[in-house]
Amino acid sequence: MKAKVAVVTGAGSGIGAAIAEKLDKNGYHVVVTDLILASAINTAAKLGSAEALKLDVTVPSESLAVAKAVSEKHGRLDLWVSNAGVSKMLPFTDVTEEIFDFTVDVNLKGVFFAGQAAAKEMIRLGKRDGVIVNIASMAGKQGKVPYLSDYVASKFGVVGLTQAMAYELAPHGIRVNSVCPGYVATEMQVRELAWEAELRGVSAEAVRNLWIADTPLGRLEQPEDVAKVVAFLASDEADFVTGEALAVNGGAFMD
Repeated sequence: MKAKVAVVTGAGSGIGAAIAEKLDKNGYHVVVTDLILASAINTAAKLGSAEALKLDVTVPSESLAVAKAVSEKHGRLDLWVSNAGVSKMLPFTDVTEEIFDFTVDVNLKGVFFAGQAAAKEMIRLGKRDGVIVNIASMAGKQGKVPYLSDYVASKFGVVGLTQAMAYELAPHGIRVNSVCPGYVATEMQVRELAWEAELRGVSAEAVRNLWIADTPLGRLEQPEDVAKVVAFLASDEADFVTGEALAVNGGAFMD
């Protein structure tokens, strides 16, 4: 039997790259996608069975083209992970329409239309065990997140969208869940540390220590922590789990 096929968006680095690596180790053929093709190629080159494609999730036709190309080439599309995301830290009163639109275009619109593209192909293929996983955030469960109001809005949207997708796609045997990470040590986090430090008037190390102190398990989250949860949701062990927003944040937010 041919290996299961998974598409991961925003997998050129960070959480997406870790997810791609974990799925590859679990026997998937991984299609690594990213806005920057060179980054996708770099991730794919490190894996045992992978290919790289360019994908701008803000353009719905590109997600549809990737989903179709993958399903037609491999004859299957088992898992789609919508991971691509952006952030920009600013006080609420300083967020411009342009910044808001970009955040929502990537973080919410991108997840919506990428998920739609994946679902269409899974349905066309007659899949009865397809899985879609959306990467949200603990900022999708609470508004008490400084300087990320547009990001919070987008991630709350992802959590709600996941439930709507799960409900409508259940008759087709497609499970849809979201994962809500906390303070993940990635390149994006390095930028956020610098932004928050400047906004608070303290050092980046001081902000980092605040984040660790806010996490009961006492460390910053690693991309691999998220990847393991995605792999679980994709597995048969979670075959009766759908519509959930699964927290993986070391206890930084509990609901």
